[in-house]
Amino acid sequence: MKLYHHPLSSSSRRVALTVATLGISLEQQLIDLGKAEDRARLGSLNPNTKIPVLVDGELVLWESHAIMQYLCGKVPGQTLYPGELRARAEVDRWLFWTACHLGPAVGPINFEKLWKKFVTGGEPDPAMVARYERFFHQAATVLDAQLATRTWLAGETPTLADFSIASTLMYASRTELPLEPYAHVRAYLARVHELEAWRATDPARVL
Repeated sequence: MKLYHHPLSSSSRRVALTVATLGISLEQQLIDLGKAEDRARLGSLNPNTKIPVLVDGELVLWESHAIMQYLCGKVPGQTLYPGELRARAEVDRWLFWTACHLGPAVGPINFEKLWKKFVTGGEPDPAMVARYERFFHQAATVLDAQLATRTWLAGETPTLADFSIASTLMYASRTELPLEPYAHVRAYLARVHELEAWRATDPARVL
């Protein structure tokens, strides 16, 4: 198997966490989206020109959550993506929620406050940041309530749901996401950051 990714990508990070936890061996192909040749290579695999992409024989799989689920299917007895129907549905609920609510709120803030200067050379647009911070607060309120009485989001141990959400929030400090009102979320992220897989996939260690 080959994984086309970049450690600075939050979508790539959640797949890397899955790979590290499952102990899967695969070939890592780093993609620098700032290079035209890498974008062209990626475009031949994914029409969306996004990372990550997993290639396993004739299968070319994009979308990080689909890759995570596929990798779990290769490891009998794994607990990141439980086989029991209701437990799996709970994980799926939060994967879809991240894709539909948390990610779309956080992504534009990350772009404005972190990536924009590299892509366009421009400064953050305060109006744009304020707009998406409102969406972030809506999502964070839901997440904080879910974590008020539990250690992990969707089970007794970490699951794909935890990897997805923690990766989405991996730049929370650098982009000054307004997490102060959400004590349960902050404590939860601290727990995730203590996982060996999180430390092993730290971009500073990988690059």
